[in-house]
Amino acid sequence: MEFLDTCLEEDSYIQSEVLRCIHIGLLCVQQYPNDRPTMTSVLVMLTSDSTLPQPKEPIFLTDEITSEQKISYSTNEVSITMLEPR
Repeated sequence: MEFLDTCLEEDSYIQSEVLRCIHIGLLCVQQYPNDRPTMTSVLVMLTSDSTLPQPKEPIFLTDEITSEQKISYSTNEVSITMLEPR
C-alpha cells in the first residue's frame, strides 16, 4: 500500500476500503466527463459493497494536452478549469 501516508499504522485502516477509494478516485479522473461518475454515484459506491466499473486510463497517462484542451467548462458552465503545468 505505497499510496498511504507512512505515518499510518497498518492496523489503523482497512486495506479493502483504501483500495476501493483509490478505484473510485480513478473513476473520477476519466478523460471524458461522460465516463466520470456523478456525485450521487460516488456516494453510492462509497457506502455500498457493489462491484465497481473498471476505470479507463486517465488522460495524463495516455494523451498530451493540446492548446484547445487547456480550458474546459463544466457541463452547466458554472465552473471553468484552466490547466497549467507546475
